[in-house]
Amino acid sequence: MARDGPSPQPLSFHQVTANQLSFRVAMAGSGEKLVLCLHGFPESAVSWRYQIELLAQAGYRVWAPDLRGYGGTSRPAGIEAYRIESLMDDVTGLLAAAQVQRAILIGHDWGGIIAWYYAMRHPIRVEALVSVNAPHPACFEREVRHWRQLHRSWYMSFFQIPRLPEAALSAGHGAMIGLIFKRMARHMPESLVRLYRQQACETGALTAMVNYYRAALRGDGALRQRRLGYPRISVPTLVLWGLQDHALVGENLNGLRDFVDELTVIPMADAGHFVHEDEPEQVTRELLTWLQNHVRP
Repeated sequence: MARDGPSPQPLSFHQVTANQLSFRVAMAGSGEKLVLCLHGFPESAVSWRYQIELLAQAGYRVWAPDLRGYGGTSRPAGIEAYRIESLMDDVTGLLAAAQVQRAILIGHDWGGIIAWYYAMRHPIRVEALVSVNAPHPACFEREVRHWRQLHRSWYMSFFQIPRLPEAALSAGHGAMIGLIFKRMARHMPESLVRLYRQQACETGALTAMVNYYRAALRGDGALRQRRLGYPRISVPTLVLWGLQDHALVGENLNGLRDFVDELTVIPMADAGHFVHEDEPEQVTRELLTWLQNHVRP
């Protein structure tokens, strides 16, 4: 099970107004280039705690927001508020709040999905892209047609049911949230699991978190994105992938070069879905080395 280990430096949080919402953002560094770190389900900005300070020390300005609906960020009501276009608008709003035109995007899980789409739809706003166990949308659409991925994505269908997912996830003070990390993360500190359980059980949080999946399958945003197609991504792109992922099959990496011009893929044999928790030192090392080699000063 999860265990406590050495803690990184405490994060410095600030409230930022962006896209008509209030975002809680962990901030560090004062470099010219902004690194925007987008977390996944069911986490928050603190999931990047191992990377934030070291990126700042390397000369980057780092923002890691709680995504809409999570942690200390606003929770707009309704499924449509969580469609992919709204999530991309959040990124644009955060860049405006940071007073920058472009950013290096790093995303895990849902944060990675947002980052993939943003790099396709707003290429001039992205300097480089890093995806951490988040499949390219076109690759995931292909893989989910096969049983190897479909049976791992059963929860996406479960999340479409009204109210029941929230009841199941909140039972026992978020016990199921804890079970997600017990099954899928190797080195998640108990204190962090308690924090994620607590955040998930705050009023309206689970509905917001589940609405990402509802909007993806039921909302018209996803249909619009499919009709727009998947243009090639021209910015330097790094994919870090834990091969022990219980939610996503490794075949999601197949064919990535059909969608990305300048691609680096680093598979990590002993890491799972929460790769930046399982192997934080390696993730940070690979990230900093890649940025040094691929992002122009």
